[in-house]
Parts: sequence; C-alpha cells; structure tokens
Amino acid sequence: MFTSPGPELFQLGPFALRWYGLLIALAVLIGLNLSSWLARQRDLEQGLISDLLPILVLAAVIGARIYYVAFEWRNYQGAWWEAFAIWRGGIAIHGALLAGTMAVILFCRWRRQSFWDVLDVLVPSVALGQAIGRWGNFFNSEAFGVPTDLPWKLFIAYPQRPAVFADADYFHPTFLYESIWNLLVFALLMTLFLQGRKRRINLPAGALSCVYLLAYSLGRVWIEGLRIDPLCLGGQPPFCDGGLRIAQLMSLGLMGLAAVGLWWLYGRKRALPDLGSTRRGDPA
Repeated sequence: MFTSPGPELFQLGPFALRWYGLLIALAVLIGLNLSSWLARQRDLEQGLISDLLPILVLAAVIGARIYYVAFEWRNYQGAWWEAFAIWRGGIAIHGALLAGTMAVILFCRWRRQSFWDVLDVLVPSVALGQAIGRWGNFFNSEAFGVPTDLPWKLFIAYPQRPAVFADADYFHPTFLYESIWNLLVFALLMTLFLQGRKRRINLPAGALSCVYLLAYSLGRVWIEGLRIDPLCLGGQPPFCDGGLRIAQLMSLGLMGLAAVGLWWLYGRKRALPDLGSTRRGDPA
C-alpha cells in the first residue's frame, strides 16, 4: 500500500522545498548528462545539449502549464492568477512535448543542426525524466486512478478525493504504472541506440524518436483510461461522460504519426524531412 508523506520535503520559515520541484530538478540534471553523452556518441557539436537544455526546459514547463490550464480554465475563472501557481501541480506532458518540440525545431534552425539527430539523443532522457517526475504526482496525491483493493493500492486522504468517490479509501496508483512503463520505454530506447551505434541494427535518424512516441503513447492510452482526473473534451471528470479524454486522443494521434514515420524510414527507405538545417549527421 502506498501513502503519500505530503508534497513538502521540508519547510524553513517562508521557504518550502517541495518534492515535485526536487524531482523535476533531478530529472533535468540526469537528462543533461545522459543526452550529452548520447550526443557525443552521435558526433554532435560539443556543448550543444548544454545550450539547448535551458531553452527546452523553459518551453516544456510553460507549454505543459498552458495546455493544462486551457482545458481546465473553468477551475481558474474568478481566480485567474492561480493559473501561474505551477508549484501546486497541474501540468500536462502532451503540452510539454508540443512546446518542447517547437523549441528544438527553432534551436536546430538557429544552430544549423539536424532536428532528428538532436531529437534522438533527447528522447531517452525524456522517457527517464517522465519516470522520475511521475513520483511528484504521488507526493501531491494527484493523478490517481479509480478505486481498487489491489495489494499495491494507493491511499488518498479525504480532501484529495473527488466527491463521487468520497467513501473510497484506496485507488489505482497510476503514477506508478506510468513510471514503470516509462522506465521500460527508456530501456528499449537505450538498447536500440546502443545496438544502432554498433551497427547491429539499422537505426536511421528519427527512428528512435518515432519508437518513443509509439511506445509511450501506447502505455498512456491504457493508463489514461484508469485515471479519474482526465482533461476532457466535451465532458467532465472523473469519466468525461459525454466527452472524450484529451490525453487518449493525443496519444492515438502521436501513435499514428510515429507509425507513418517508421513506415517512411523502413518501408519506403527514405529519410524523414529535416525540420532543422539541411545538414544531416551520420545515423546511429
């Protein structure tokens, strides 16, 4: 059984160190070192990831918050300033992916780098960062699933429960499911990257990014179906009655794009259009 100790690691006067922020910082630090190492394996420009990372993190955080607030605006009407309180949670990974991708495109155009080569060295760190960051949901007692009596159930205190489940004590720890899934995706990406580097498999530029989108989205479609706090299109949580779950729609769309990309690379045996510069590095 899981029970959150609370969102704050410690508080000293007006200063509070929150688990969510600490985990995000840890994910960024690990991602910087991992992606820098992968970039060296692909013979990318030295210091490229260090220059990109601040821009990428800022764009991803802003995009994730805007995406979430846009679909949950009803909760901020009359208190719009709460939309800036990102430390209280409320970010969406698909918003981070969209804004982060746009930032990488613009950065690659500025630095005349191959977009797909750069993205391929970033996606393993993204998957690992998601696995780490999901534990922030645990400490915040958010992003959990429907009630359950499974041995690995998650206890949610009464104030954090939706009214419809006020009498339930234990819920699916969907943060744990997604964290484990992202670790598996990370392991898959690293295996493919290293095997491609050794020329044991054909891994053209962009293939690793397509595998990430396909693998992550496949798990998200299933896990999102368990959650009781989804972003809804035309409906209301916990089940989006009469509407659709935005994350599932986005995941299905990304799976379709990834499948087309892999077909283009391996079916038609053609390189993906470079969204950065016209220069392309060697495939892994």
